[in-house]
Amino acid sequence: MNIKQFLTKYRHAWILSYAFIYLPWFVYLEKTVTSNYHIMHIAIDDYIPFNEYFIIPYLMWFGYVAVSVAYFFFHDVKEYYRLCTMLFTGMTISLVICTVFPNGTDFRPVVDSNKNICAAIVNLLYSADTCTNVFPSIHVYNSICVHIAVCRSERLKNRTQLKTASLILMILICLATVFLKQHSAFDGLGSLAMAYIMYQFVYSDSLVPNRKKVSEKAIS
Repeated sequence: MNIKQFLTKYRHAWILSYAFIYLPWFVYLEKTVTSNYHIMHIAIDDYIPFNEYFIIPYLMWFGYVAVSVAYFFFHDVKEYYRLCTMLFTGMTISLVICTVFPNGTDFRPVVDSNKNICAAIVNLLYSADTCTNVFPSIHVYNSICVHIAVCRSERLKNRTQLKTASLILMILICLATVFLKQHSAFDGLGSLAMAYIMYQFVYSDSLVPNRKKVSEKAIS
């Protein structure tokens, strides 16, 4: 396969250039939203204990999203476009919300790094990731999007065990956001609502009648 054939076959990689929009915007918010932001908190947050072991599924989120996008990129372009559309639109909405409505949390606990390796990693996470720009939770939203894509994929329709594993991991990642005190439960609820609304648009061909033609053209 020469370079021209390679670029033609994988021309759908263009959508991944969204990273050049998202990352600078996110970094900007992390650096500028440091004070005078709305505290996200609801009553149930006070009853959720901190548990450092949830750092494991929390970090697995990176692989969960990346591997899923890569799978559909190479094996199912139609679902790849749908997944990326749902992911990137929701992530943009999240950035807009955090820009016009600065938000964050104030209930991170003091964690003893000497307790165990998970506690040490949590402290590293806290030092690298601020407690701002939390609503809606991208961890929760993206996990829901990935699981939807796995369940909707025709190529994976008979992979029951894979779908079950995806469901379990999605739930664990969502729980991790609150058990690590990275997010308020309200952030997760906001992500769930956003995912529900986005699903109606992204997976409804009646709302976007040309999507099927565009997807089929991309596959050919």
